[in-house]
Amino acid sequence: MKFKVLLIDDEPGALEGLQMWVDWPMLGFEVCGTGSNGIEGLAMMERLQPDLVVTDVRMPLMSGLEMISAWQRDGGKQVKFAVLSGYSDFEYARTSIQIGVNHYLLKPVIPEEAELALREIYDELAQATEKQSVERIARREEIAQCLKRRLLGEPEERGDQAILSGIAAAAAGWNICLVRTEPPCYADAQERTLELLKQREAAYLVDLEMNCFGVVYGFGSAQEHREEELPRYLHAQLQPVSSRTILAVGEKQEDLQSIDKSYAAAREALRHRFYGKDDDGIVWYANIRNRTFSVRSDVMRLVEESVAAVNLLDQAAFRQAVSTAVKDFRDRMVEPETVIKLAIHTMFRMMDLVKEAAGKQAELLIDTYARSQGRFLPTLEDIEFSLLSCGLDCISLLRSERAKQSQGIIHEINAYIRSHYHECLTIKQLAEVFYLHPAYLGQLLWKKNGIGFHEMLHNLRIEAAASLMENSSLRNSEIAERVGYGQYGQFLKQFEARMKVSPTEYRKNRS
Repeated sequence: MKFKVLLIDDEPGALEGLQMWVDWPMLGFEVCGTGSNGIEGLAMMERLQPDLVVTDVRMPLMSGLEMISAWQRDGGKQVKFAVLSGYSDFEYARTSIQIGVNHYLLKPVIPEEAELALREIYDELAQATEKQSVERIARREEIAQCLKRRLLGEPEERGDQAILSGIAAAAAGWNICLVRTEPPCYADAQERTLELLKQREAAYLVDLEMNCFGVVYGFGSAQEHREEELPRYLHAQLQPVSSRTILAVGEKQEDLQSIDKSYAAAREALRHRFYGKDDDGIVWYANIRNRTFSVRSDVMRLVEESVAAVNLLDQAAFRQAVSTAVKDFRDRMVEPETVIKLAIHTMFRMMDLVKEAAGKQAELLIDTYARSQGRFLPTLEDIEFSLLSCGLDCISLLRSERAKQSQGIIHEINAYIRSHYHECLTIKQLAEVFYLHPAYLGQLLWKKNGIGFHEMLHNLRIEAAASLMENSSLRNSEIAERVGYGQYGQFLKQFEARMKVSPTEYRKNRS
């Protein structure tokens, strides 16, 4: 921790000697400026905001003690003062003590005494800084809890009105920016946001619902903050935490008493993220306020057509059913909650078909997709991907089970690979699942399938990628990640090797 020191003395030689000692790295100080009289010192204190001022007593125009009294009288920033004077100036020493100066150095300055005094001052500043930090954190937490009660409509506690009134004057208007991210990234996003808000007074982090927190912030204050400034800054800073972080901004309010209306508007904006986000990565309530969702009565068609296609092991018919339904949802802007519930119902209906037939493998499949329903906030593209993956996995599993007796364990292995191709799957892991030696398992796959494990894995991934390119609006990089490639370069190489064109050209030819 470094503290800024301002040196005031009309003797150049004395300033040089003091600066040498104050700038000694082990003491934790750095000189931010020097002056030659009290008037100049006051101006520099206002501009530089030092933590410690070391000043001579006898100076032209304004003495050191007069400068200290003027600073304290005008209510400036709390500063530590150390006074320099000669042995004969005892009266100055007594006066300095009376005005609250606790450190008095005699001229000529003895290095050992200067070091001792500076170390003592550093300890005092460090303790005061820590105390202020704790008090500031406690105060901000008190304000955050008060705001949370207002946002969620919970009963007010004594003092809430006073707290809101006390901070409302810091800005001309108020709004809330909701931040929702994936569960593994939530703590990091919160921590980074708190760090970013340290330098801004009229902004408070409020922990709200699961994987979602809000930043209540003021704008149009003396610092000329614009309403859109903070959300855009947060978005840019949180992208390294998770590219799937979602921000939604509510409706601005003139005061904090109505901030719950901003929260309701931000939540509505968050719902509209289901059908895609705005170009800047933030959903603004002002941009969606006139949009409405529809409620459909014939949405069960997706369930029946999809389940029927899976039961018939018809991959083409299944893909068509999902594609048609997704287009219909988007065209009619069906309520996200309805689409999500319907998709979950469809997936479990499809998995019911394989539950009895596939035994243990069905349990693994069901467990995989049951856990996937805990996604932090799916989009329509997420729903489409989950439905396609689940349905195709069910078809593959049913096919393998129907041929299991004639083909033996190899079909169980192939089914497992088809169910887990999008994961970081290795032949060693596969061998552990089926209690086989990796070398033997590799030979078995080659003998029965005619291709090796890695070739099969890449084939499945590229097949799934091609399907997504035909039936979704996901970017190529997103598709690569979803089918199991951690590096886009590897995906590009495998795609071109199998499809003889690049992903972009493939997409263009299918459009």
